[in-house]
Amino acid sequence: MESQKQFKRRFSFEFFPPKTDQGKEKLQTVRNKLAEVEPDFFSVTFGAGGSTRDRTIETVLSLHKQGISTAPHLSCVGGTREEIGELLDLYKENGINRIVALRGDLPSGMGASGELRYANELVEFIREHSGDHFNLEVAAYPEFHPQARNAEEDLKNFARKVQAGANSAITQYFFNADSYFYFIERLEKVGVTIPVVPGIMPIVNFSSLVRFSDMCGAEIPRWIRKQLEAYGDDSDSIRKFGEEVVTRMCERLLKAGAPGLHFYTLNQAEPSLSIWKNLGISDREKIAF
Repeated sequence: MESQKQFKRRFSFEFFPPKTDQGKEKLQTVRNKLAEVEPDFFSVTFGAGGSTRDRTIETVLSLHKQGISTAPHLSCVGGTREEIGELLDLYKENGINRIVALRGDLPSGMGASGELRYANELVEFIREHSGDHFNLEVAAYPEFHPQARNAEEDLKNFARKVQAGANSAITQYFFNADSYFYFIERLEKVGVTIPVVPGIMPIVNFSSLVRFSDMCGAEIPRWIRKQLEAYGDDSDSIRKFGEEVVTRMCERLLKAGAPGLHFYTLNQAEPSLSIWKNLGISDREKIAF
């Protein structure tokens, strides 16, 4: 973890683009609440195969104009170099200077992934097209990418993204801090020392959490799963237990030197804000960790 202690901490929140006018109004309210704690940036997800492309663009530009840096997710799945280049130019013209560059998942029924197949190719293309204008975030998988052939191949894939020009990384969410520590140790051994910010998923709904985790390969430790199962439909107990578990993990991560936190909000403010307040990080330069 020594390599991570050299980096300035940064804190961020992730949204998904709303589908309806009601969703837009809700996101605006959520955005305003989260903006009060002055995060370093917001990020906005990008659907498989660009299925939310236009909504992502609209959401990113709207949020960015309101005064907090906003980073679009950009996937190479289903897009041509020309299309991706046009999107990069649009973001640059509108003052966007950070992008989360991802491979993306191939949607069901789509036979080809596009001209760029992997995230390292996307990072390389962005650098060729836009130089150093964008700070490029990439994904990291402390518990290994679910489609990786093995742990060593997964590490090599991450290193390729860094070599292609990634500035920093955001991890898939996890509930076992040791997986993050081990991942960083493995990176240090191969000389990869960019900031790797833990992705944090507040626990709000057990069935949704299980579904998300099964899809993305994130492990829910047995003791957490069993306790959540025991609460049944008691949503208040699930929320309180989840808040305590995730807060303790965040405390441990920050004490060990993690360079910040990235909250997967699912377009809700209170679960992330509760953890934020528990950690006492309203004044980030005076965090007593």
